[in-house]
Amino acid sequence: MKKTEEMNKTNELIEAVKTKKTFTEIGISDSLVKAVTELGYTHATEIQERSIPVLISGTKDFIGLAQTGTGKTAAFGLPLLQLIKTAERYPQALVVCPTRELCMQIVNEMNLFKKHIPGLQVLAVYGGTSISMQIKDLKRGVQIVVATPGRLIDLIERKAISLEKIEYVVLDEADEMLNMGFQDDIEFILKNTPNRESIWLFSATMPAEIRKVSKRYMKEPVEVTIGKVNATNKSIDHQYYLTSAQHRYETLKRIIDFNPGIYGIIFTRTKADAQEVAQRLTREGYDIDAIHGDLTQQQRDRVMGQFRDKSLQLLIATDVAARGIDVKGITHVINFELPDDVEVYTHRSGRTGRAGSQGICISIVHARESYRLRQIENINKCTFHKLDIPSGKDVCRKQFFHVMDKLMSTDVSHGDYETYVPMLAEKFADMSKEEILKRVAALEFNRFLSYYENAQDLNIRAVDKNRREPMQQQDRNRDRGRQEFGGATRGGDRGLRGEASGRGAARGASGYKRLFVNLGTKDGFYKASFLQFILDMSDLRKEVLGKIDMRDMNSWVEIEAGAAKQMIQSVDGKNYKGRRIRMNDADSGGPRRNNNEG
Repeated sequence: MKKTEEMNKTNELIEAVKTKKTFTEIGISDSLVKAVTELGYTHATEIQERSIPVLISGTKDFIGLAQTGTGKTAAFGLPLLQLIKTAERYPQALVVCPTRELCMQIVNEMNLFKKHIPGLQVLAVYGGTSISMQIKDLKRGVQIVVATPGRLIDLIERKAISLEKIEYVVLDEADEMLNMGFQDDIEFILKNTPNRESIWLFSATMPAEIRKVSKRYMKEPVEVTIGKVNATNKSIDHQYYLTSAQHRYETLKRIIDFNPGIYGIIFTRTKADAQEVAQRLTREGYDIDAIHGDLTQQQRDRVMGQFRDKSLQLLIATDVAARGIDVKGITHVINFELPDDVEVYTHRSGRTGRAGSQGICISIVHARESYRLRQIENINKCTFHKLDIPSGKDVCRKQFFHVMDKLMSTDVSHGDYETYVPMLAEKFADMSKEEILKRVAALEFNRFLSYYENAQDLNIRAVDKNRREPMQQQDRNRDRGRQEFGGATRGGDRGLRGEASGRGAARGASGYKRLFVNLGTKDGFYKASFLQFILDMSDLRKEVLGKIDMRDMNSWVEIEAGAAKQMIQSVDGKNYKGRRIRMNDADSGGPRRNNNEG
């Protein structure tokens, strides 16, 4: 009877938020309402309306499915801040997220929300910075810890943090954490919070792995879905340009030049492509930089700072490096290459069209990749529009009108320009207005005109050149029988430098090697600590690694072929707790995994 009453009460709470409500109406305290009002927010978003009334009880497990940019941080952050006992100086709430960027973003937002709550401390702990400083901050006393899985487990193993008194656990972007291989780490963390009151899980998608975790660790969770799971934002216009592999870079340049007001992110599959595209565009005068796995945290912070203050017009990023990035006002997302996974496309496109604004997601597509567009259309229920790659004349015309619009809207009210008008009139006395305008245009456009004077047509005309709307039936028939989206493309496009691109395509092929090492869980390792151990020994970065398969006494590590030799030389023959470490190529005579292992 009591259980039925609780369920009815929960359902009433969810049903009570049919229309947009203020934060006061959904139960947020006055001090928090004051802070969010000062930030300019008066009404809750849909995910906030439907989650906060449930979460402020503090006793119910919760699953919230919503896309990036819908206000998830406030949806769990405000209830956490309201539930925390500020008089107690130990960790009471734990937020786990996939990347340091998202970690810092969450802490920054929560610090703004808690402005009028004295004595409440929120701490970010993540890799790439001094762990000793984070340990000192923990010892000073904090109530909320926001952490990445690897660094948190490192702190647990060092006994620098105790999760015994954690009451609330939040898993933010849970699908991303599973995509990055953190499932074992998440389960380890949940096992180390035995006295928790509730788990709040937020995710953009609901893969089977998350469902398994929820069934194992959550009790009758309240589940709220905003929009359709896996659905793309309806504020985004999905466009694509069809071109040949060798014209991919030139097509990218045309797109950028054809959109002179662009402020966006260009996604590449590999860090090598990200770096090379950035270097080529920089040499040609574009305000652009790249973030990828080879950058230090300081370098990443510098690039992101320049992008946020719009010193950079464009940012080139790999999917791993871009996780957790939240920048307002992005007008365009450009897929230099399509990703191998539909969910990755959803996350990429979700960087634009946020907070009710319109956005554009552009994909540069090779003819052999057209089946992938259909997969995204079918799964995400979105529509792709095919556009012709602009001609040289189209680009020049667009740039010309853009500059003329800027000229017409230039504010001349500030400054003593009237002083110079007589001198200008005298200087141009022998020129007509038309001649002056021609010279202004030439000053601005000579570079474009000379570059695009004899520009070739980059469109593939042989493939249904009239199609501008969603895929036609003839395309569906032609592509029938293609492999499912998400696998390696047989004979597909090989990226900017002719190499097999994408981690999924490279595994099992020449892109990655599989190494055997005689260390496992019986040596006291979990996946995160083992990963940190071999990276510290080899001085390599995490991005060179693929899948790690750990067993009791042995492990298998996938690593980029170019880094395999350095890894083996750094680890093989060393000692760990009195044991001599053996590491070798698992596929060339070394010990192999038994296919019958679980």
